Amino acid sequence: MSTLTVDQVRDYEKNGYYLYKSQLFSPEELQELTDIFEEQLAQKGSKLSDELDTPHFREERLLKFLLHDKVLDLVEPILGPNIGLWSSHFICKDPYVGRATPWHEDSAYWKGRLNGFDKIVTVWLAIDRSNKENGCMRVLPGTHNNGFSDYEEVDGSKNLFRTQIKNIDDSKAVYFELERGECSLHDSRIIHGATPNTSPYRRCGYTMRYFSTERKVLPERNPNFKIWLARGKDIAGSPFVNA
Repeated sequence: MSTLTVDQVRDYEKNGYYLYKSQLFSPEELQELTDIFEEQLAQKGSKLSDELDTPHFREERLLKFLLHDKVLDLVEPILGPNIGLWSSHFICKDPYVGRATPWHEDSAYWKGRLNGFDKIVTVWLAIDRSNKENGCMRVLPGTHNNGFSDYEEVDGSKNLFRTQIKNIDDSKAVYFELERGECSLHDSRIIHGATPNTSPYRRCGYTMRYFSTERKVLPERNPNFKIWLARGKDIAGSPFVNA
């Protein structure tokens, strides 16, 4: 059953994002997901806390959440009935030292890996409360229709990425302030980023990324990368591990 109304989908299509200010999972499910994250964090070794990418490749318990009807019901009104699981990522900004996320488009980092980017949505679930103080996500509304931007290099020790979009005017930025268990949705092409976490409060989120199977994932450009058919059927012939 869809959890977005027609008007909410229209807002998403216009702005490139939507804030879902309701609890996505039950308290028990959210705690289970949090416990898995804490395990991953404890096992990260020398990696920084913001580098826990594709954790579902090594922890299959995460597929319970990534393929959950509550999540798929949320994205189906945007993507349609045929949905692939593209990726996931624990993004944790530690107190005081959490790095900034430079202005970027997700699609720019995936360029060449799929044959289109207009049918990809990220669900960003707040594991911790996320606000301006601890470096919540911020977006520039409507920029998902602009195409690929021009980038420049930045200091990798202070930023999650080594490049950022040039000449950004952040005066119209919208900040995604979320309580624990709430989530946001954003288009893969929208310009977004986050300030560093200089607060005493950790900021962790779990990104769950989905695409319409009308888009094809190119296997030759995705070595050792795994995707799942989450709902419906494979339209374009992508290499799903469970199709």
